[in-house]
Amino acid sequence: MRMAMGFAMLLPYLALASTKSDNIKYHQGIPREEKWKAIGHKGITLWMTGLSGSGKSTVSVALENALVEHQPKSYFVYRLDGDNLRYGLNRDLGFAPEDRKENVRRVAEVAKLFAEAGAIVIAGLISPYRSDRQYAREVHLNASLPFLEVFIDAPLAVVQKRDPKGLYAKVAEGKIKNFTGVDAPYEAPETPEVHIKTDETTVTEAANFIMRKLDAVGINLPRRFRPLEDDGDASASCRPPA
Repeated sequence: MRMAMGFAMLLPYLALASTKSDNIKYHQGIPREEKWKAIGHKGITLWMTGLSGSGKSTVSVALENALVEHQPKSYFVYRLDGDNLRYGLNRDLGFAPEDRKENVRRVAEVAKLFAEAGAIVIAGLISPYRSDRQYAREVHLNASLPFLEVFIDAPLAVVQKRDPKGLYAKVAEGKIKNFTGVDAPYEAPETPEVHIKTDETTVTEAANFIMRKLDAVGINLPRRFRPLEDDGDASASCRPPA
């Protein structure tokens, strides 16, 4: 039943991704289990979703730093940032629903490749539609790879006040239409594996919470994650200024 549901979920995306030629063959290389053994852990994808300004990039960078710079031995981490990807891989995509669907499809496939290589993938995209996020999950589950949906949550009033890119101001001025969370839908996760309210927690607390979840999930690691120390730096807070 699970596989049948997964296949049904993939059908509209398979239509988007149909190959242009039948003259291709999938080539096998070193088994992924050998790669995982060499680096000490299997791969996993953390799918960070939330409104613009909720703190996806901030928390993602902090988590990446914690895993690479603040552990006894660095982990293999790769961060896929939604904005960054639109400079290259997804530069041909806009923000219409069909473009957002294709955006998620591409990022999900790239994340799967890195996870198969043993990376802890941190994918940060608004990804406003539940069906698209479920597709990303199914891509990983069908490849027997762990996947965690991480809801980076902040109320609309809070992200409008933060407005790090000045986008909400442009929406208010009528310069941007169909903006997620304002006049276009954001379908919040109903049962995310991780739920972080960034108006109530610091970046350090958020990173540590996610690492505790990684410990609980277990990805064949020979050790536990070392938590970050809270240095009291107000600039490292997810909370909006008073």
